Amino acid sequence: MSKHGRILVAMSGGIDSTVTAMMLHEQGYEVVGITMKTWDYASSGGSNKETGCCSLDSINDAREVAVKMGFHHFIIDIREEFGDYVIDNFVDEYLAGRTPNPCVLCNTHIKWNALLRRADALHCDSIATGHYAKIVSNGNRRWIRKARDLNKDQSYVLWGLSQECMERSQFPLGDLTKPEVRQMAYDWGFEELSKKSESYEICFVPDNDYRGFLKRRMPELEETVSGGDFIDRSGQILGKHQGYPFYTIGQRKGLGLAFGEPMYVSEIIPESNTVVLGPVDDLLRSGMKVGQVNWMKYDRPDDRLEVVTKIRYRDPGTLSTLEKNGDLTSIEFQAHVRGVAPGQSAVFYEDEDIVGGGIIYSSL
Repeated sequence: MSKHGRILVAMSGGIDSTVTAMMLHEQGYEVVGITMKTWDYASSGGSNKETGCCSLDSINDAREVAVKMGFHHFIIDIREEFGDYVIDNFVDEYLAGRTPNPCVLCNTHIKWNALLRRADALHCDSIATGHYAKIVSNGNRRWIRKARDLNKDQSYVLWGLSQECMERSQFPLGDLTKPEVRQMAYDWGFEELSKKSESYEICFVPDNDYRGFLKRRMPELEETVSGGDFIDRSGQILGKHQGYPFYTIGQRKGLGLAFGEPMYVSEIIPESNTVVLGPVDDLLRSGMKVGQVNWMKYDRPDDRLEVVTKIRYRDPGTLSTLEKNGDLTSIEFQAHVRGVAPGQSAVFYEDEDIVGGGIIYSSL
């Protein structure tokens, strides 16, 4: 009988999830490792490079650790459920002129549900991942708090987790820095792993070319959307583009046009296959509407709150006023914010704690 019970650890083969498993094993948990295959690289039609959580090398790395540490390891195939939900949403969002965040969607709707189902089947009390974040609680209420290592903090991508998911989850790396994690891997005899680089790519876009992925996924797309107009705010036509799904808010490079000053994508209008360009100040917004909000810290938050809002992973955040208004939540920035992109996540913080988060519907 283990000291702390049986725990299922999501192991991608990377250093963070590996150290998570080793830490829990050393603490006396009965660790069961699990690696989820979410995507088949051969089916992407892109480059032959395999990085991230789905590659054969990563799966083998995870299994090697489990064998060395002496605990069970399983590989589960969730490609069908992942593809039906995450990839279809990814494509649909670009076709709607929005910019999706598939990692948030996967965490919220696929990975955690898949982990909890397997945890129950394998008689595990809880699950653990290698995310840099913390789970805190007050009575029966749980929420996500930023990690100690703010350079690695991943709280932003976890805003969608339910109370049930957080109740059964652990993030052992929340109080560690990345250098400390690398040192731990080295001290445990995994010298090569301790030097392993990290992948920041979307798992099903291993070459980091989402435009190529869309074209391979929908061969007819390029022909149907090419030749639309670039326009400015006044409606003046500036040139022709390759198709509105192939552009994102804030994009400057790859426009194929030369101007006397840097020009950026400030709006995408799918109904007319039009992309609006403007100088950098055209990206500034005073607020936005957010939907599908998951409230974390408070069961019934006040209708009006002062929060710090992040609109992207590396965004330092902006002091904002949050106001609930039916199904949508209005955010008024206290300083103009650049590059608000519908489809991306907005996450609301009080100090280090997530109050809630949702999907950006529109900018103001």
